[in-house]
Amino acid sequence: MNILVSHCFLGEPCRYDGTSRLDRQILELHRAGHNLVPVCPEILGGLDIPRPPAEIQPDGRVLTQDGQDVTAAYRAGAERAVEIARENGCTAAILKARSPSCGSGEIYDGTFTHTGVPGWGLAAWLLAEAGVEVMDEEHLQAWLYGL
Repeated sequence: MNILVSHCFLGEPCRYDGTSRLDRQILELHRAGHNLVPVCPEILGGLDIPRPPAEIQPDGRVLTQDGQDVTAAYRAGAERAVEIARENGCTAAILKARSPSCGSGEIYDGTFTHTGVPGWGLAAWLLAEAGVEVMDEEHLQAWLYGL
């Protein structure tokens, strides 16, 4: 199976703060024979590392903590992530929880207080709309049991 994966899970320091979130559980998928296709929608959208934290606002715009509207970059990166998923035949995606790009089912509320609300990051939403099964690392174990 070809699985789209947030690049930060594979040790790439591409998160907004220049860190990674190496996830050994995801690396085990590769050892089990799955093809992992790394993406970082924010980088694909042209954003820098590091970059100011950003959250989706109630009106759908993505703003940085200092008020800069980065919606266009997030949308462009999301669209490119869908293209990469299609090009590689990815049927599933494991993306970073609560991210404004990758959150699947829960995102931060736009106040920069780490308050979660139901919602989807732009890339996760477009991938799901394209028929890719999207989950975050926090729900990976339940998904693995279904394989």
